[in-house]
Amino acid sequence: MQLYNTLSAKERELLIEEAGKERLTISFYKYAHIKNPQLFRDYLFIHWNALDVLGRIYVAKEGINAQLSVPADNFEAFKQHLDSISFLEHVRLNIAIEQDNKSFLKLKVKVRHKIVADGLDDGSFDVTNKGIHVDAQKFNELIEDPDTVLVDMRNHYESEIGHFKNAITPDVDTFRDSLDVIEEDLKDHKEDKKLVMYCTGGIRCEKASAYYKHKGFKQVYQLEGGIIEYTRQVKKKNLENKFLGKNFVFDHRRGERISDHIISNCHQCGQPCDTHVNCANEACHLLFIQCEACAKAMNECCSDACKTIHALPFEEQKKLRKGKHASNKIFKKGRSEVLKFKK
Repeated sequence: MQLYNTLSAKERELLIEEAGKERLTISFYKYAHIKNPQLFRDYLFIHWNALDVLGRIYVAKEGINAQLSVPADNFEAFKQHLDSISFLEHVRLNIAIEQDNKSFLKLKVKVRHKIVADGLDDGSFDVTNKGIHVDAQKFNELIEDPDTVLVDMRNHYESEIGHFKNAITPDVDTFRDSLDVIEEDLKDHKEDKKLVMYCTGGIRCEKASAYYKHKGFKQVYQLEGGIIEYTRQVKKKNLENKFLGKNFVFDHRRGERISDHIISNCHQCGQPCDTHVNCANEACHLLFIQCEACAKAMNECCSDACKTIHALPFEEQKKLRKGKHASNKIFKKGRSEVLKFKK
């Protein structure tokens, strides 16, 4: 039985266009005890492939983390399947604010050591002893309290294009890095300040809240459902939107606009811009912010060197890449000496 993709991204893109059906982009997570992640992974692939689900799903002994898209016509069937799994029954689904039928082009269900790479020894603390979840209205009240410290638990390239006003935005590459930075910065306020955290959909804050309680913080809160759910509640309840700019998302869209503010700049010319792209040179693939004018002038590349390589015939580009490990700049998103206007 087929338990992996057989179509390329381009082939899948054509099928989506031919089908002409609207798709919903969804994310969810759940911490749970999964005894056999590989068996659960195969079970999900078989059922979700039949529903034409596409996306990136991580399964581990500690739970599941999913970002995916599903045809709108199959949403109810997909939801029923989730509800048939005991620990996923009525799980909160974060449905994207801005829809894109091509947000995902393959179904990838992978077994990982953890559903979020955090580098923590989970055996040293109780991951279920999490902080207090708050909705958008309570969150807005908390972040106006002078005794609150608001922390963005995302990485530098995420918060650069959008964050809540007055939030601490650690200049870090990984979630694990942010944990130590925040603890050090707030070590003198473990008892007298309210630690309020947020992230994209809630998964990082859930683990972080338990970690910080273990580290001695007395008042720990997290935004329920993250920025995605916050935006939905703000619109539904007509609340004040305190988020500035875009919410970075981990699919082909790379961002959802939450407010009209543009708080970042093109990394090549410095003009206001919050559009993330990947360098067109496949040997580089660096994630950075590029405006339309620079994209045209640089042929969608991050540097003159990459522009020269990208202009070569495809076969010559392949020869240059042969035997070389992918540049670590792929994983150092937005960090390169060629980006003159990176904040």
